[in-house]
Amino acid sequence: MMKKIIFLLIAVIHGNLCLAEVAIDINRGVYSPIPIAIHDFRSQKPETATLVQEVIKNDLSSSGLLHLVDPSAFVQKLQGAEDTPNFANWRLINTQFLLNGEIRSNGDRITVVYKLYDVLSEKTVVGASLSCSYKGVRQIAHMISDSIYTYITGEGPYFNSRIVYVVEQKHRGRIIKRLAIMDSDGANHKFLTNGADIVLTPRFSPNMQEITYFAFVDTVTPNGRIKRGVGKVFLFDLANGKHQFVGSFSGMTFAPRFSADGRRLIFSLSDRESSSIYETDLRSGHTRRITRNCGAIDTSPCYSPDGDKIVFSSDRGGTQQLYIMDADGGNIKRLSFGQGQYATPVWSPRRDWIAFTRIYKGTFYIGVMRPDGTGERMLASGYLVEGPAWFANGRGLMFSHQSYSRGKTSIHSIDVTGHNERILLTPHGASDPACSPVIQ
Repeated sequence: MMKKIIFLLIAVIHGNLCLAEVAIDINRGVYSPIPIAIHDFRSQKPETATLVQEVIKNDLSSSGLLHLVDPSAFVQKLQGAEDTPNFANWRLINTQFLLNGEIRSNGDRITVVYKLYDVLSEKTVVGASLSCSYKGVRQIAHMISDSIYTYITGEGPYFNSRIVYVVEQKHRGRIIKRLAIMDSDGANHKFLTNGADIVLTPRFSPNMQEITYFAFVDTVTPNGRIKRGVGKVFLFDLANGKHQFVGSFSGMTFAPRFSADGRRLIFSLSDRESSSIYETDLRSGHTRRITRNCGAIDTSPCYSPDGDKIVFSSDRGGTQQLYIMDADGGNIKRLSFGQGQYATPVWSPRRDWIAFTRIYKGTFYIGVMRPDGTGERMLASGYLVEGPAWFANGRGLMFSHQSYSRGKTSIHSIDVTGHNERILLTPHGASDPACSPVIQ
């Protein structure tokens, strides 16, 4: 029997208490997308209104949970945010929610006024007046998308966030790997490194102000010789654009991740035939060893959102599987028991799922399981799909995908149900994505 969740959502708009009921079947994503009509925003600057509307439309349609009603079916033209809809007209075209608004200009700033109507109850359920400079128009649009998405679906926001990833670009017969950052929809693309060094697996800090990454850097020794590809960990400060050297860790087997409070980094280091998990304090510089299992390969650690647990990959049981332990390294338990290899585990921001890469009989999979090891499901498969990363609300995932025929890498996203897989457009080849928390 299909499981259903009924979201009873309450919003207080202009002192009125409004109750909306939305039903979404979350059993493997079998549901009918909710129809929403987005009316043209009234504005003295049509180009600004068009930008706001297009960002909102792209956001909501990309979620897979909402369906945009074709504007050619609209039977009423509204004149600004204060114009009251004729709800019967919108019900005729099977609209459940209606978004209307207008944009007011004041010098170099604008104010976006919007209202979301529940057509069935004939009530305003979400609405606000948001002001910004013209430079912040796209961010305002993402904030509106988040408020609509959150109200209708009951899921957390994620559109107003950023993605950092590794650009893979061919240059003179070799692949250059450099960091880049962009908005969740691919806009405002910016390179963060110049491509001189090979960079891997960037990760956001919890406060979004820093990115940690691993790089292979050519260094000059005291006797003047060049030592090629020395592994170093860096922090990139998004506010001032500066790169801070954290440390040089010989034998690092997996790039670092931040702790929940942003004060520590966790990673794995190899020593001859084994690999262990370490943690370094960013303030004191002190590094401590967490796992000790001679001969085992412990790698790809990730903190839980509250910081009290660590999930990691290890072959200590004979094959590469997933394990979980307390933050101090105690109480180690095995999570996965499937055939093949399990790697790159990463905890959902909601703490309800752990995503991972699985390799079985030459095929790569992106899967999820509960933190107790139950509920394992494969969401995507193919040639070299790997490195899952969660969106800010924990509803969906990104991962790297390499084409077998062309060898080009790209970033794909997919819903946690295994539906709505799509490609995130980037200027060049792309891998190792990571999503920031929602920008407030």
